[in-house]
Parts: sequence; structure tokens; C-alpha cells
Amino acid sequence: MDAQKVDMFIMSNGKFFESHHINDIRERLIALDESKWAILSTTQFKDPTTTIIVSLLAGGLGIDRFMIGDTGLGVGKLLTCGGMGIWTIIDWFMIQKATREKNMQKIQQFL
Repeated sequence: MDAQKVDMFIMSNGKFFESHHINDIRERLIALDESKWAILSTTQFKDPTTTIIVSLLAGGLGIDRFMIGDTGLGVGKLLTCGGMGIWTIIDWFMIQKATREKNMQKIQQFL
């Protein structure tokens, strides 16, 4: 794939991934077949900033976990009121990384 397209993709979507994964994603995108570009360019990733805001406001209800696709953890968090608040506080520190990991899993389907 064209390096210029890949660099534009990385610039516009880099915040959705861990920084140490960016170089690997770039190399694998350059080696990717051009036919997959249309699908990849329309893929929407979860925003870690939005997820942390939701976690701060309604994390005790598990909405943050439902947003990123962790339905089981979302239900558990909802039923336990965020683990009596403890789980909610822990997620304030971990939800952005979990969101980026989910985004990485999503892009791995194309690479």
C-alpha cells in the first residue's frame, strides 16, 4: 500500500492505539493489499478519551465496559454497582488502555 496513505491513516487514527504498536501497524499496513484499504479506512475505532469521560460519569453502571464491547464485565459491574465503587475507581486508570487494546484487536482483523 502507498506509504503516504498509511502515514495519513496513522496521523488521523494514532490516538486510538498504544504508542508502541504504531510502528508495527505502519509496517503491516504498507505490506497490506490495496483491496483492503477501503474497508480499513471506513472502520471506526473507539475513542479512549470518550471512554474515560463516560467512565468518570457513569462507570459504576458499567456503561464504559459496554461501550468497548466487554459485555460480561459490563453486566458484572452493573450488578455489583461497580464492585462497591472499587472496580469503578480501578477502571478510571485502566479503561483507556483497555479501549486501545480493543482497537488493536479490531485492526488485527485486517492485518
